[in-house]
Amino acid sequence: MDQYPIAASSLEKYYHINGKQFERQYKDHLSGYRDWEAQEGTHAERYLIFPENIGPRLSIDETSLSDGELYTIVTNKDAHGGKGAIVAIMAGTKAWDIAEILWLIPLELREPVEEITMDLSPTMRKAARFSFPNATLVADRFHVQKLALDALQELRIRFRWDALDEENRKKAEAKATGKDYEPEVYENGDTRKQLLARSRYLLFKSAEKWTKSQKIRAKILFNHYPDIETAYNLTHRLRMIYAKSKSKGTALPKLALWYNDVEKAGYESFKTIAETIQANYDQILNFFNNRSTNASAESFNAKIKSFRAQLRGVSDVKYFLFRLTKIYA
Repeated sequence: MDQYPIAASSLEKYYHINGKQFERQYKDHLSGYRDWEAQEGTHAERYLIFPENIGPRLSIDETSLSDGELYTIVTNKDAHGGKGAIVAIMAGTKAWDIAEILWLIPLELREPVEEITMDLSPTMRKAARFSFPNATLVADRFHVQKLALDALQELRIRFRWDALDEENRKKAEAKATGKDYEPEVYENGDTRKQLLARSRYLLFKSAEKWTKSQKIRAKILFNHYPDIETAYNLTHRLRMIYAKSKSKGTALPKLALWYNDVEKAGYESFKTIAETIQANYDQILNFFNNRSTNASAESFNAKIKSFRAQLRGVSDVKYFLFRLTKIYA
């Protein structure tokens, strides 16, 4: 029952029983929740720890359980998102609060942890460093690449707003002179604002994966907006550094050259990623030790969201945590 939660309405529809009453009976008498609540429930909404699930390779990430309330979850990569995956669930994202809870796990279990993957949050970095003294901290490659992609899209959106403003101005001028406004149309049938809007998806992809129409659109876009082409090439180069560098030694000079080119380009939208890379250089380069990512944590977050959706939301956080840990801890 825990592994395949059924909504009360579904029970009522297919089995002609009172689903809500069954849910209450299951919660109060069949699930073991009341015994668990008496033992663990006093602090469940603040934290739950499972020292027996700790392993050499961990992930740490945050997720929302209900009403935007954030929880920090530490998972064991070697459990592959199944039984024994959860090491700790903690309310909030403050570094010291997380560390204090993780310190409840005996030091002899925390010291052997070799590697922890995470996003670029300074809070997660501090919490992991304080709690696992011998672990190598690894910044997730996909979060770094996403920053570059966001910067590229921000540049495209800025040009799109400029195009919209220009079109509105020309419309007003045409109306004032009693003429019909005819926007410029490129050879592929796009107007300027359509070109910038429809280029969104092709900028996420490598050029070799573009369709025939995307190749035509990209050529027009880059001819009229060379800044977008430069930003796209910077983003693609970062992707290739991650894809083709086999060690820290080969990645370091490439990343340094890339960083210098970002600074030379001078795009405001790329400042954030330049500063982030500068602040997280060691963690970013640690990826090339074992090519570890935080994909397992993201996958686990997706499972939580799916579980939450099947239960039609979380009305009782403590009970939700009980159900979650019964399956994954």
